[in-house]
Amino acid sequence: MAMIEEFAKQTAAAQTIAAGGGITLTPSTLQAGITGTLITAQAGGSITPTTGTPTNATSVPTTVTILSGPTSTPMPPGVRPASYTLQAGEFPYCIARRFNVNPDDLLSINGLSSGNLFMPGITLKIPQSGAFPGDRALASHPTNYTVASSDETVFSVACRYGDVDPAALAATNGISISADLSIGQSLKIP
Repeated sequence: MAMIEEFAKQTAAAQTIAAGGGITLTPSTLQAGITGTLITAQAGGSITPTTGTPTNATSVPTTVTILSGPTSTPMPPGVRPASYTLQAGEFPYCIARRFNVNPDDLLSINGLSSGNLFMPGITLKIPQSGAFPGDRALASHPTNYTVASSDETVFSVACRYGDVDPAALAATNGISISADLSIGQSLKIP
């Protein structure tokens, strides 16, 4: 139950950010002498991390507002969203594995068939009952995965293993869920 409550809090925070509320850090949360990473966010989603130690209180901003787009938080196990929008590198069968639903039920509830072409941006209704027939893992999970193609995304790598949540994959690697991946980049698989 605590996991569901935490998910609800994270969802509410993400919705606040998406609505333009942003995240505000005040002087009480930013203190001189703390070593760490200062993140500078600019309009349009550009984020620049700067590592260092502030030398005096005047080098610490009095208020920093980060206006980013909506964030994705990992779904607690056993929780299914009502709908899901396909991202680049995803397809319904992968979504059925991820949310532990029968792929036939997923296609049926959406009026689709296995012969359809599935483009990013399609919003799928997710069945709230049933289970994936068989093993949800499409492939065994290695400790690390090396990006092999320039068109791979966090979403497509998650789909490669079937039951991996893209938000968990991004969080495990300290990257954005929409991060551009580079050929040769090593990702830890949760």
